[in-house]
Amino acid sequence: MLGMERWVLASRIGFTYIGTVVGAGFASGQEIMQFFTLFGERGVWGVFVAAVLFAWLGTRMMLLGCRLQARSYEDFNQYLFGERWGPMMAALISVMLLGVTAAMMSGTGSLFEEQLGLSFHAGVIFTVAFSFFFILRGIDGVLSVNSLVVPVMFLFIVMVASHAWQAGELASVVSLIPEPRYAHWLPSALVYVSFNLVLTQAVLVPLGAEVADERTIKLGGWIGGIGLGVMLFACNLALQLHWQEVSRLDIPMGHVISTLGVGVKFFFLAMMWAEIFTSLIGNVYGLAANLSQVVPLRKPLIMLLIFGMGYVFSLIGFPTLVHYLYPLFGYCGLVVLGFMVFRRMPAG
Repeated sequence: MLGMERWVLASRIGFTYIGTVVGAGFASGQEIMQFFTLFGERGVWGVFVAAVLFAWLGTRMMLLGCRLQARSYEDFNQYLFGERWGPMMAALISVMLLGVTAAMMSGTGSLFEEQLGLSFHAGVIFTVAFSFFFILRGIDGVLSVNSLVVPVMFLFIVMVASHAWQAGELASVVSLIPEPRYAHWLPSALVYVSFNLVLTQAVLVPLGAEVADERTIKLGGWIGGIGLGVMLFACNLALQLHWQEVSRLDIPMGHVISTLGVGVKFFFLAMMWAEIFTSLIGNVYGLAANLSQVVPLRKPLIMLLIFGMGYVFSLIGFPTLVHYLYPLFGYCGLVVLGFMVFRRMPAG
């Protein structure tokens, strides 16, 4: 593969990796606030550890998908856990994907309601309609959307961090953040990474199987990991600087952007919706592809059932779902990450 072609394909892989991770919780700031910002200045160490793990383990996951020629996360988990436990782990991941789908749908509803003054239900239905259309296009639709949205979102978040840095008040603000009494930044970072990586296998595993060149996969994995690290650092910095105003909001990054002007705020909200959208279509695509192997229904009908169940659970509320489901799924994901680290890589 020529150098330029490798960089273009690796960039598409990296952008898809970022877009799959950056869902409702990340783009809204809710995930970052609960897993990193709450730890004050120590949260920066958590961001650094998360970036390294995203780059290393995300690349390893795609390489496993490539060498196994795994077409679904069920094939991937059967290799990790064997024929007896693999299907059970795949079933657990299906439940996790459904839970996160509900959280992202709730996030879009909160975005429309809290930031735009529109109906929660209208936001959810609008997003579902667009998602359904693009999922029908398959993996190429997922890649195309991420390649367009992620670079713009990345540059925008870096711009926001630069503006926050110029405020020059970080030291005084960080000291006001009440750190959790019974938690530590390192387990929080590990749980965050494990949660996101376990869910991204719905997209990364078949994506690795599609790419024949392992050098391109490695390059794309590190582009994605480093990009995620930069975005985490930027969002965490901005939230720390505005802690007093955002600590009780469903969409904390919405307030941060509002300080830059009305026009910039609406641009960010559009980008935030797009990031939730890219992650949502990735999760539902992977879940529907896996369920279609065991459920005797057509894939479009399976997708509609997934969206219907997600809508019901989305009514629980976005912050509640992030606060309780994400850590729970993260601890379950540590088992998958442990097996992925210590399982021998099959011959290439």
